[in-house]
Amino acid sequence: MSTIATLQIGEVGYISEESLDFIPLKLLEMGCLPGAEIKLVQIAPLKDPLYICVNGSHLAIRKETAIQIKILKSE
Repeated sequence: MSTIATLQIGEVGYISEESLDFIPLKLLEMGCLPGAEIKLVQIAPLKDPLYICVNGSHLAIRKETAIQIKILKSE
């Protein structure tokens, strides 16, 4: 299964139910809930953090967090 960290810029995925235990509370409060659509917007020059768009909001998350959040890629 893929994670947010495996997305390419512009690619879209949906947060998996399996990831609920690994998503920090702060991200849950900002809309990073299972089933939410995630789009990778940009990657910082040193590959950390990753900039994502969730529910119309742009967020920066650490790569170590992105690796733990499993997603389902849209086909």
